[in-house]
Amino acid sequence: MFTTEIEKFIKTNKYSTFSPKAIFFDMDGVLFDSMGSHAIAWVGALKQMGLPFTEEEAYMNEGRTGASTIDEVFVKQHGRSATEEEKQTIYRLKSKLFDAFKHHEKIPYVTELLKKIQAQELEIYVVTGSGQPSLIDSLESKFPGIFNKNKMVTAFDVKIGKPHPEPYLMALKKSGLCPWEAVVIENAPLGVESASKAGIFTIAVNTGPLNSSILLDSGANLVFDNMNELYEKWETFRKNWYAGTNEKRHQKTN
Repeated sequence: MFTTEIEKFIKTNKYSTFSPKAIFFDMDGVLFDSMGSHAIAWVGALKQMGLPFTEEEAYMNEGRTGASTIDEVFVKQHGRSATEEEKQTIYRLKSKLFDAFKHHEKIPYVTELLKKIQAQELEIYVVTGSGQPSLIDSLESKFPGIFNKNKMVTAFDVKIGKPHPEPYLMALKKSGLCPWEAVVIENAPLGVESASKAGIFTIAVNTGPLNSSILLDSGANLVFDNMNELYEKWETFRKNWYAGTNEKRHQKTN
């Protein structure tokens, strides 16, 4: 399975190789089990402003910057973008509701996966549409020795955000790598779309309530049902990308 998808990825993007040096992680739903709290907070904040919004819509919009999510709702309901004041008011309210949850568990097996990747001397970056300081600031304490702020792209760093490729293109620029030298681990349709548009091999881990077909349709190269499955199969996946690269080189020399 892995070899086939890697070869398809190389062919589709017209690359000559696939040799990852860095792994780009989304945050909510990938590192932290926080999307349920985000969904409840979005629904509550927008309801207080008289704007209908469902938890399913929150999951479908996961990955957008807060401002972009608010604009989407305003365009749908009022036929216009939100004003800057409206955006700030709603996002402050959403953040207050989100912070009331206080504690968010790490996604099971993500720490083990991160340590395995780190031991393989691959660079680790965070690429998130979140502007939630409570989570961003806790990355270093929750995952000691793994993340640092020089290797993060957040809502504060981008103008457009997911599903536009901007966040992942920025991560490539920060890392100094080409698209075929990275792998993205996402859980949200818009995040998958963003990474795919940036030309990066994208793994989706379905930690939310959406059907896996939505992640495949958004451009995921591989979909796993949970982080445990990805952790268990990571070494096989890694061996396949090196095998595929070596095979390409062998064909060229012959």
